[in-house]
Amino acid sequence: MITARLLVENHLETGDETLITKWLETPDSFLWIDMEAEISPAHHALLQGLGCDPAAIDTANRERHPPKVEEFEQTTLLLIRDFDSLDEELTLASQQLALFIGERLLITIHREHSAIVRSFLDRLKEAPEHLAHPGALALEIMHTASGRYLGAVLAFEDRLEVFEDALLVGSAENAMKKLVAYRSRLRILRRVFNYDKSLATEIVEGASRHLGRGTDEENTNYRQQRALYERCERVYSLCAMYYEICGDLVEGHISLSSHRLNSTMKILTIITAVFVPLSFLAGLYGMNFAYMPELANPYGYFIVLGVMASIAAGMLVLFRRIRWL
Repeated sequence: MITARLLVENHLETGDETLITKWLETPDSFLWIDMEAEISPAHHALLQGLGCDPAAIDTANRERHPPKVEEFEQTTLLLIRDFDSLDEELTLASQQLALFIGERLLITIHREHSAIVRSFLDRLKEAPEHLAHPGALALEIMHTASGRYLGAVLAFEDRLEVFEDALLVGSAENAMKKLVAYRSRLRILRRVFNYDKSLATEIVEGASRHLGRGTDEENTNYRQQRALYERCERVYSLCAMYYEICGDLVEGHISLSSHRLNSTMKILTIITAVFVPLSFLAGLYGMNFAYMPELANPYGYFIVLGVMASIAAGMLVLFRRIRWL
């Protein structure tokens, strides 16, 4: 499905690819074509006729490709990840969104419905003059997509506090399982947003004339580029920070568990150390020899019990002094 928006003298027209002819005949007009489909041979020819590089079209038609920005003779290709959803379990659903930016042209290509693109298409009805700046409009689309990621990632901070409390009470096992899963998903998000941060860096450094080059004085899109970079960098930093926090919580729980285990083993070791000499005496006098001098002593039983009690008490006092107890 192809949707088109044509701006002629601040008048916005809505239609399909039939508006391309009018755009070509009107030098001062601006055109936005939104293509929600896989690029067919007919679409390929249409895009090539609008000045899109054939290699860039093939790249845009791939189902998955790392975000990138590449300038060609007539247009610039901008590939980003279109946000579909990022739920509280940090399960990411997204699709590839390709943007071709020209001097008077903006083309967006995506395989499935894009809420972000649709919202901007509808927004043009109230502010059609935005279509007169295709590069700025493309930056705003990417900025909005990053903002939706930012909101979803920020919401995860409250869940981390819940898991931190859960590790200190009785429900640590379930919390550990979820933290390990979250850490794995945060690793994926960190990789995704690292691509976005690198892409924003290239844009700020002047990767394309269609998106703007130079500093604030000579580049009308410079502030948008800086805002985009700062947002992408913040999303990436948050994902990296939450990844580290999850790792710290997991390692902290393992350390606490090891400490509890060591305390338990220490007590068991002390008990074993106390009973070893007592077991030795019990084994010694449990031997079935016919002649054992102590057996004839009428007080032998009580003497042995006293010796055993003295040994146990002495060892407990010793362990107390060396701070084992």
